[in-house]
Amino acid sequence: MYLHLGQDTILRTRDIVGIFDLDTATLSRHTRDFLSRAEKDGRVVNVTDELPKSFIVTAADPPMIYISQISAATLKKRSGMFGRR
Repeated sequence: MYLHLGQDTILRTRDIVGIFDLDTATLSRHTRDFLSRAEKDGRVVNVTDELPKSFIVTAADPPMIYISQISAATLKKRSGMFGRR
């Protein structure tokens, strides 16, 4: 299955490690450091020209981070990955 992140960017759901709300996740210094390091290493892909609302971490080696204008809740619902029993 695939997940559309915005613009022309699509990821395979099996490659996604997590989908995070940008506002709440970046309250943690550790998350901010992780994102800052990833950006310095060129591992951040910004798929929006609008206000970013979420970031997606993939299982690539090293992990890639995608910044999206679509909310984390919407992406999670679309993916069908979370909340299954």
